[in-house]
Amino acid sequence: MLASEFKKLYGRDLDRLMTELEAYPNEESLWIKVDGINNTAGNLFMHLCGNLQHFIGAILIQSGYERKRDFEFNGKVSLTELKSEIEKTQQTLDDFFSNSADDRYQDEYPLQPFGYAMTTRYFLIHLHSHLNYHLGQINYHRRILSKSS
Repeated sequence: MLASEFKKLYGRDLDRLMTELEAYPNEESLWIKVDGINNTAGNLFMHLCGNLQHFIGAILIQSGYERKRDFEFNGKVSLTELKSEIEKTQQTLDDFFSNSADDRYQDEYPLQPFGYAMTTRYFLIHLHSHLNYHLGQINYHRRILSKSS
């Protein structure tokens, strides 16, 4: 039951992430810094995909994904690459949630990113909250740019 609920929630919000990406007026606008927001939307898209592919893909299913966190915040890729990363992230999460028994969520998460032990369920809830936090920032960034153009 938990797997199907997580799969629906993450799937819904990764679909929203793709919708936000496609709502930008052009590729260049993804990389514009806006007052009051520390990162460009393009970098936030990269960060969200890197974060999920690392903490779920690489850590929980040993996908082989190698995170480049500094690049997530300082690099730049094409719109096509951003779309591809969202699709890869969707596939990684779909693979994980489709193949995880509910008792796995009670296991201790293999890392302690906050400096303390936690269940996998606890960390998945955190990751989902993190996704939505930045999804809101991306939406706000896009709407600010829409008003100024």
